Amino acid sequence: MEITSTFMHVLLLFYTLLSYIFSKKQKRKPKQKAKLPPGSMGWPYMGETLQLYSQDPSDFFAKRQRRYGDVFKTNILGCPSVMLASPEGVRFVLVTQAHLFKPTYPKSKEKMIGPSALFFHEGDYHTHLRKLVQSSLSPEALRRLIPGIEAIAISALESWASKQVINTFHEMKEFAFEVGILSVFGYLDGKYREELKENYCIVDKGYNSFPTNLPGTAYHKAILARNRIGQILSEIICERKEKKQLEKDLLGHLLNFKDEKGQTLTEDQIADNIIGVLFAAQDTTASVLTWILKYLHDDQKLLEAVKAEQKAIYELNDEGKRPLTWAQTRNMPLTYKVILESMRTASIISFTFREAVVDVEYKGYLIPKGWKVMPLFRNIHHNPEFFPDPKHFDPSRFDVAPKPNTFMPFGNGVHACPGNELAKLEMLVLIQHLVTKSRWEVVESQNGIEYGPFPVPLQGLPAKFWRESSTQEE
Repeated sequence: MEITSTFMHVLLLFYTLLSYIFSKKQKRKPKQKAKLPPGSMGWPYMGETLQLYSQDPSDFFAKRQRRYGDVFKTNILGCPSVMLASPEGVRFVLVTQAHLFKPTYPKSKEKMIGPSALFFHEGDYHTHLRKLVQSSLSPEALRRLIPGIEAIAISALESWASKQVINTFHEMKEFAFEVGILSVFGYLDGKYREELKENYCIVDKGYNSFPTNLPGTAYHKAILARNRIGQILSEIICERKEKKQLEKDLLGHLLNFKDEKGQTLTEDQIADNIIGVLFAAQDTTASVLTWILKYLHDDQKLLEAVKAEQKAIYELNDEGKRPLTWAQTRNMPLTYKVILESMRTASIISFTFREAVVDVEYKGYLIPKGWKVMPLFRNIHHNPEFFPDPKHFDPSRFDVAPKPNTFMPFGNGVHACPGNELAKLEMLVLIQHLVTKSRWEVVESQNGIEYGPFPVPLQGLPAKFWRESSTQEE
């Protein structure tokens, strides 16, 4: 009996010891590593690049979202990537955990625009530059730009009416570029304007070309033109400094900047950011405006309603003899909703690129350090859960504000487009003059989209314009 009792005590002690060791091992045992999201990585190196570029990108991403869910992996252009197609995913990457992801662009594009452009950066430098751009585009600054934007819009419409047929997208790029020049420089000497435009067009053509820096290639020509733009901007900066002009345009804000240590921006930093703003201001705005013209053309009832809204303002201003006021641009509810619905339906910025700076876990999935992360704005904009019958163009859906993180035409978070209010203002101003002074007809109207890289109607929407007071030539 005594032996049995002693044996039982030994067993109990042994069991206690084993339990202690086991529990310590359990505590020391590393947490099981999260698994990669579902999806296909495609072929070695090329991944699923060919599949993406051989079809509508929206269809490419939508098919994978239906198969794998709102989080899936793929490989694009040799980059393993995680796609996020939910509002929660967008908020996670761009807002709440933005410090875990950095903006990422191909080196060839950084070289083309300039490595000091604000959207290539994070931290204090990015914060300072973003504030400078926002200050130059404050409501007070935008008020001052309205007469200049109106003059550009009127000139553009007169030019379009003088031509047989225009490529709407190309003409909208010209319009947006002129507005960009106005916002950056205010008044700019004609010689400089033409030189900048000529070289910028060359850079624009090479920006999305294959980055082969060999003589004769579009990319090589673009690099040379980019260097010439830098020289032109250097001359403009020197003149502005000599005259000690303290304009409140973007160039003035960049020239007058000093950080906490008294450091100013270098000429290269100023040039890179000016070119970056011009790039950001042109193609996206031009694409939206092109789609607006198509949507209004395809819905004559809606066009008449927009005309009625704008004609009321036109008549208040003595049939256009007095300029638009800031208050009037803030009181165009139907036109504004047409702009919002155009941005949702067309979704010019279909997605954005980020890169994980550390291993990140999201919803039980691993996003490895160095992988690209792409929040899919277009998929969210076309999700029937948030926008019923998403392919139908319906401005009235914006009678009620969309749910948070479901409508992001200008991105989200600290890297959202700082020029979004300027973009909307120039759209409102152009539409005011377009529907009150002009008529247009789409030539060879057909449905379809082409990408270059932003989505635009086929062939850039060929159209014929004429003044409202004149009759259409047969």
